[in-house]
Amino acid sequence: MTQALFAEHALLPTGWARDVLLQWNAAGQLSAVTPNASAPAGTQRAAGPVLPGLPNLHSHAFQRAMGGLTEYRGAAQDSFWSWRELMYRFAGAITPEQLTAIATGLYVEMLEAGYTSVCEFHYVHHEADGRPYADDRELSLCLLRAAQNAGIGLTLLPVLYQTSGFGGTPPSAGQRRFIRRTGNMLALLQALKPLCDAQGARLGLAPHSLRAVPPEALREAVDGLTALDATAPIHIHIAEQTGEVDACLAWSGQRPVQWLLNHAPVDARWCLVHATHMDADEYRRAAQTGAVAGLCPTTEANLGDGIFDMAQWRAGRGHWGVGSDSHATVNAAEELLMLEYSQRLATRQRNVLAGDRHAYVATAMTLDAVAGGAQASGRAVAGLAVGQQADLVVLDAEHPLLQGLPTADAMLSAHVFASHRQSAIAEVWVGGQARVSAGRHALNHSARAAFNTARRQLLEDTQA
Repeated sequence: MTQALFAEHALLPTGWARDVLLQWNAAGQLSAVTPNASAPAGTQRAAGPVLPGLPNLHSHAFQRAMGGLTEYRGAAQDSFWSWRELMYRFAGAITPEQLTAIATGLYVEMLEAGYTSVCEFHYVHHEADGRPYADDRELSLCLLRAAQNAGIGLTLLPVLYQTSGFGGTPPSAGQRRFIRRTGNMLALLQALKPLCDAQGARLGLAPHSLRAVPPEALREAVDGLTALDATAPIHIHIAEQTGEVDACLAWSGQRPVQWLLNHAPVDARWCLVHATHMDADEYRRAAQTGAVAGLCPTTEANLGDGIFDMAQWRAGRGHWGVGSDSHATVNAAEELLMLEYSQRLATRQRNVLAGDRHAYVATAMTLDAVAGGAQASGRAVAGLAVGQQADLVVLDAEHPLLQGLPTADAMLSAHVFASHRQSAIAEVWVGGQARVSAGRHALNHSARAAFNTARRQLLEDTQA
């Protein structure tokens, strides 16, 4: 059975098109994308411009429950490292039931905010005392269930975490739920793959960082993943903090991205999350690999990480996408806004991320972020094109901040730069299934209530 949606304006990979008939099959894949078409009788008409759904390429779901809890000065000079202490308390206390509720609430929130898929960088694996669950897949299954219940696309990235610092520093007590031997991780991937395949999710691997995965373990893990699935995505935190760069130099005499490029087979399967602190040679070499830079602008701002140098990355034709990471903000458009504004502040220019083909910065950024996010997710979610999944975001042309604007470019610009805290999203479709209607997910009320209950329990447990 074929389903269809007619859009007066739709953002295709080549740019905006008029009078577009979008058709998809029973599997939720686009079977036809026809500009300059007429709407067949009975075909649903979009309420406004149709965008490709944006992949969220970096998420730690449980951290959404920390929102608003770290915005006070707890040390003479707060930083990522002081923020991490509260994160460890939450990670140390969370139960499977709480993780399911928090992740479900988050994924519903993501869908309402314009994300249609998520890459879950999942590193809480074991019981609170560090012992494995009776079913070693327990917490991964929570995330699979949450994604299925919410109806969001998922790339599951179990995290390999073995040490607390460069040179094999033993893990701390706060990291005991994260730790896995390499062989144990590969066994987990073997056990999860058929479940992911059955759900339409993608399975990959996340070596947490160079400080948490020693060189031999990194090599063995990448080789083992490749034997399981030669195209599976690989994500790694890297060069997020200047302290990390300094520690890597002290350990190896090389900067983190430099070391990775010299010792690992980095290619288009890889997502370099943050990569905030690179020198000119690292920017050039990393872009040449075809890897995606996984940028998380609101989290990077929230943690005081620094600003990615997009000019250098684009000079090497590097791919990029955005994620909400710690979920200080859950808003796809706001990640794009923060990225553009950070570049404006750094360069003292405007409309920095406009492209050669698209003068409107919101249009150019949306297309780039969709393409890079799809590559990082390892899923067919690269936009409104035949063979890709029917992941669609419909804007409300009657929204007060969009109403009366003359072009689709202008309406998308208002969505990205002017409509915050007043969502201009009318509908969201994932795989041809309507997940958000009139701006709300069907589970909005129940998921929010369960999220709030889980968060209250966590707060009680972490303050005890």
